[in-house]
Amino acid sequence: MPTLRTVPGLLVLALCLAGCGAPSDDRPTAAAPEFVVPSEPAATSEAPPPDAPRPTKTATPTATAKPRTVIRYVFPVNASNVAFQPTHAKYPATDIFADCGQPVVATTGGVVLEISLTDTYVEGQPDGPNNGGLSVSLLGDDGVRYYGSHLSNVRPGLEVGTRVTAGQQLGKVGRTGNASGVCHLHFGISPPCAKVGDWRVRRGVVWPATFLTSWRAKGAKSPVATVAAWKRSHNCKA
Repeated sequence: MPTLRTVPGLLVLALCLAGCGAPSDDRPTAAAPEFVVPSEPAATSEAPPPDAPRPTKTATPTATAKPRTVIRYVFPVNASNVAFQPTHAKYPATDIFADCGQPVVATTGGVVLEISLTDTYVEGQPDGPNNGGLSVSLLGDDGVRYYGSHLSNVRPGLEVGTRVTAGQQLGKVGRTGNASGVCHLHFGISPPCAKVGDWRVRRGVVWPATFLTSWRAKGAKSPVATVAAWKRSHNCKA
C-alpha cells in the first residue's frame, strides 16, 4: 500500500526539518566540542580471553602547575646576644644591638642595590645619606628593600648587583656613621621606590619589630603587604 510506505518517510523528513535543519539567524550556534583525552582505553564488544593481562590504567594528562616561590626569612644578625627595640627616633626603623664584629646577614634572598664602603659622616651634620656610615641595601625576592647600616665592614667581594641568599653574610656589626658610639645594626624596611639614592625612604618607612620577632623565632612573617600599603598611601614620599 503506497500510503503506508510513504508515511515513515514523511515523518522522518518532518523530524529532520524540525530538529536537524540549519539554524536560523536568530538562533545561537552550538559551541565547538571540547575533546578530552580518555583516562583509560574504551571497552570493546569482544571480551578478552580469561588469561589475558588486565589493561593498565593511565592518568589523564594535566598541565604542570608552576611551583610557588617560597620566600625564606632570617634574623639579620647571626648572634645569640642580641636585643632590639620596637620603636625608633624620628621614623620607623629598628636598632639591633649586638657586639661589634658579629655577622650581619641577608634577611632574604635577593640582589644588592647599594653599598657604602666609606664612612664620611661628620658629627653634628644634618640628617642625610651619610648617617649610615658603612651600609648595604638589598632588594629581596619578595620585592621589599632591606637596609642595614653602621657596619664595621662590608664583606669583601660584595658588589652592587651581587646575588645573595637568605642568611649569607653581608658584613659585620659596627658603629660607623651616626651610631652614637654604640655597636648596633640600624635596620630599615621599605619599598624600592627609586631603588637608589632615596635615602629618606631607604632608611625605613614601616616598623620592623613584629617581623624581626617572627624571624628570630624561625618564623616567616612577611612585610610585603605592609610595605605595599605604605607605598599606596604615601606615594613613596617619606
